Amino acid sequence: MGGSIVTGRHLFKTYENRKLYSMLLLSTTLCIAATLLLSSYIFYANSVRIGLNQVYQSDLGSLTQTSKVVVGMTQSAQSLSFQMYRNTTISKLMFYENPSIYDVTAATGELAGYLSSMPFIESIYVYNAKSGLLHIASNQGQSGTFTKEELADTGIVEILGRFQDYKPFTPIPRRYSVQQGDSRTIGVYTYLCYEAIGTGTNMDSAVIVNISASWINKDLGQGDTGAAGISYILDDRGRLLTGDGLLAGVPAGQAPELQAVLDHDIRGQESGYFVKEVDGTKSLVSYTSPDPLGWQYIRITPYKQITGKISAVRTTSISIAGGILAAGLLISWLLSRFLYRPFHAMASKVSTLESEKRNALYPLKQALLRSLVQGTQPLRTEAHWNKLKEAGITVDFRRDYRLVLLRIDGFEAFREMHGDDLTVYQFAVMNIASEIASPAFRTETVDLAENGVLLILGAPEVGDSPEASLPDPGMLLPEIRRSVLDYLKLSVSITCSPAACGPEALHPLYRQVKEAALHRFFLGPGCLIASEEVLQRKTADYLFPVDKERRMTEALMAGKTEEAKGLLAEMLQETAAYPFGALQLAASRLTATIGTVVTAVQKNGHLELGRGLEAYVPSLHGFESLQELQGAFFSFFEELRSRQAEKRSLKQEDLVRRVNDMIDREYGDPNLCLNKIADSLGLSSIHLSRVYKQLTLLAIVDVINTTRLEQAKRLLQETDLPVAEIAERIGYTSSSYLYRMFKKNFGVTPTDFRKAQLQAGER
Repeated sequence: MGGSIVTGRHLFKTYENRKLYSMLLLSTTLCIAATLLLSSYIFYANSVRIGLNQVYQSDLGSLTQTSKVVVGMTQSAQSLSFQMYRNTTISKLMFYENPSIYDVTAATGELAGYLSSMPFIESIYVYNAKSGLLHIASNQGQSGTFTKEELADTGIVEILGRFQDYKPFTPIPRRYSVQQGDSRTIGVYTYLCYEAIGTGTNMDSAVIVNISASWINKDLGQGDTGAAGISYILDDRGRLLTGDGLLAGVPAGQAPELQAVLDHDIRGQESGYFVKEVDGTKSLVSYTSPDPLGWQYIRITPYKQITGKISAVRTTSISIAGGILAAGLLISWLLSRFLYRPFHAMASKVSTLESEKRNALYPLKQALLRSLVQGTQPLRTEAHWNKLKEAGITVDFRRDYRLVLLRIDGFEAFREMHGDDLTVYQFAVMNIASEIASPAFRTETVDLAENGVLLILGAPEVGDSPEASLPDPGMLLPEIRRSVLDYLKLSVSITCSPAACGPEALHPLYRQVKEAALHRFFLGPGCLIASEEVLQRKTADYLFPVDKERRMTEALMAGKTEEAKGLLAEMLQETAAYPFGALQLAASRLTATIGTVVTAVQKNGHLELGRGLEAYVPSLHGFESLQELQGAFFSFFEELRSRQAEKRSLKQEDLVRRVNDMIDREYGDPNLCLNKIADSLGLSSIHLSRVYKQLTLLAIVDVINTTRLEQAKRLLQETDLPVAEIAERIGYTSSSYLYRMFKKNFGVTPTDFRKAQLQAGER
């Protein structure tokens, strides 16, 4: 009886399996047939369109990459130009009509350093309008100091003469000659940074950065499709430049149809593509949107080069589809027999995946919420909203919500003490805040990976009504602050936003809360801030108290430290009635003013400060309260008063010895000069120069030069080193300068001196 039952069950199971196999076979075969028919039709109808889109995407990627490179290089050139304007060594070339040879040498070394550290830069020009000289550092061509007449690059002379016609830091495509009389030219993008004070009709100085065109254009090639095509750039001045060299213009008279396409279909348009006849050839025209420079990148590909390959692919695909259809029944039947066996294993795998998904849900949820508040995750389609639900986010951003930012007070000190447990503390703050707010709100918490936690309070759903209003969290916030202090012994400041509705308001609301939280600087730790009230204040209404600044400066100069402290405290405290930007403005202005006072006191009183102002007031972001900032300024005031009361002096004989030792030791350093020696000794260059000359009747620069030339004589006599290497060893940046100085001091060139020494030795 039992055996019959087992046999019956086995037969029933076999029957069911065969039935399952038959259904799988039938459904698989039908799906294959339907898929082949549908895909063949769709492929046939849309193959050309898909091919065109693929070529466009490839072209757009290549063109966009070149656009990014041009914009990136523009930012690099701008940053480099500003850095050179702030470089005190190079600025002497711009503003001193007759800089000393040591200043020129040092500045030339700085320019060479910039050039060697940035391989994409072809050359750097520094122009001084007063002297009419250009100081050049170049990988190819002229390097050194030249007048406009001596310059092989005549194009830059024309640009400097019409500098008003060019926007600063907008690339100027051009070519220039390597040397005078040389037919070779170099393709570059020229970035012009100039200073023109007054009417702006006269230039005072300029920094010109020439970036290699081949470096920027390396990604603007034929694309990945292999289709023949030509690339163009339409710059902000309406010039059309070819894509290979990007410098040879294409006159409109030679390409009237292309010019018409530019004016009617491309100029100022968003990126896209179209098919049109250009210069007698049906072509695919791909183009980009105007980039931040106003440039558009265009690629024209012959239409037949694209459709020919697509036709071959279509024919091949149809042939393959026929083979698949012929073998479909056999393959599907074989596969269907194995589908039933792994059902149980598949179910187990699904269960395991669900468990792993639950474990990974928290970091996924945090990352999603963080991207929402930071504005990097859109919420536009139903798929986006479904993604929120899948992650377990309960707040509906289509209804009213608020943001509450909790920041840990004394964060830097807390991180030093509890750095290893910082994540645990932040998680505990999130749990406490969520626990207190959950009964009244739909609540989500976000770890901002900074010194704060963001609490999102959404409108609750009461019963079946989704229209429940958003309660006022005013009573909950003090309770959250108190609970965090009681359980974690941690002080937090809380900033609450007004109610908002809609996902588009989330990121602006977060920025508003983040900015308003900075007002903790005035209110102190543990404060409650309403962001709407803080940001209603207008920074534009703030006027810096110039009169108090002047009185503070006079008090510092006179050594009246307490009076200066009082005036500084008043000026900083007055900014509390304005947004945080007013304090930033005042602190920056006061730092610059005090720095000027310190410089004047140091020069006039020959004082040395153990640490500069930046050591006491490094940055406004380094302080959390107004009292800390004031204390930093006050400490510096006390240091200044102490140094004013204790004027230090060095013995003059010891000073001369130290200077001579440094010259003997570092004469090979091209940056060795009076300023460097003075800086190393902690003295002003004027004071050091005066003391040294009083005792030795010699100028330090002359001693440096004499030492270098004596070493050059020794190396010429004792070694076979080339003159250029000798110049480098003794601290000169070029052999031509050694030639000039050697002949000026000894009456002969280094080469002639070496020959004379060899002849004397042979005798």
